[in-house]
Amino acid sequence: MTRICRFDDDRLGLVQGNEILDVTAALDGLPRPRWPLPRADLLVRHLDDIVRRARELSDRARRLKVADARLLSPIANPPKIIAAPVNYLRHQAEALADGGVNFEKNVKTIAEYGLFLKSATSLVGASQGVEIRFPDRRTDHEIELVAVIGREGRDIPASRARQHIAGYTIGLDMTVRGPEDRSLRKSLDGFSVLGPWLVTADEILDPNALSLRLEVNGELRQSASTCDLIFNVERLVEYASSYYTLYAGDVIFTGTPEGVGPVRPGDVMRCVIEQIGEMRVAVTGSRAART
Repeated sequence: MTRICRFDDDRLGLVQGNEILDVTAALDGLPRPRWPLPRADLLVRHLDDIVRRARELSDRARRLKVADARLLSPIANPPKIIAAPVNYLRHQAEALADGGVNFEKNVKTIAEYGLFLKSATSLVGASQGVEIRFPDRRTDHEIELVAVIGREGRDIPASRARQHIAGYTIGLDMTVRGPEDRSLRKSLDGFSVLGPWLVTADEILDPNALSLRLEVNGELRQSASTCDLIFNVERLVEYASSYYTLYAGDVIFTGTPEGVGPVRPGDVMRCVIEQIGEMRVAVTGSRAART
């Protein structure tokens, strides 16, 4: 399995078992862009070459334990963070039943909402954690499979969607509950967690048949399968690309299943998706409250 991570001070790692092989030298082959910068993440655009170089370096690479590394988002510069709202029917049902989620709104599904965008500044990795910025409001966890676009395209049919996907990772789409537009409430710094690494698309035979679960302090909160997605991965790529061009490094949060709930400072979220792995994400209090 090919798993690529970004760790510590922007080092590049090839993950093997519980070890990271430091293959940062593989980045030397990336082109040196000039202004204006390309609308793409350079590593993802050249992922095949980077993986090949990383494998060539692996025998003599420095090794360290995954547990000893500070894991950053495997995607450093996504042109867009795209997200799918209410893409599981059971999540719609729980949102309709929970006033803390729906704020007296009639919750619909992705078929009527479409997609939304999140701020690029909301992106962090597993080791960076989630900060509660508004302690007087409810902040919820939402585990999601995330697809990473590897090839530029527009109006991509579902039948060719997987040809445009570079890989997959685990995502946490954190949310402050309230009446504001969801793109604002989900775009706080640290509210788009990606990790622990990128698994290349060739390693996952069917992204629409993966189990996923989330625990908070050892308590199971979310447990489902991507087979229950309303718009599956291919349909999401087709739908998104019908509105805007997709570029290498764009990430698509595919939606969260039922079981969303609040987290508080001191909590630790354990996020697991089959064939990808697991990441632990700590919740901290507001920096303003700590000073």
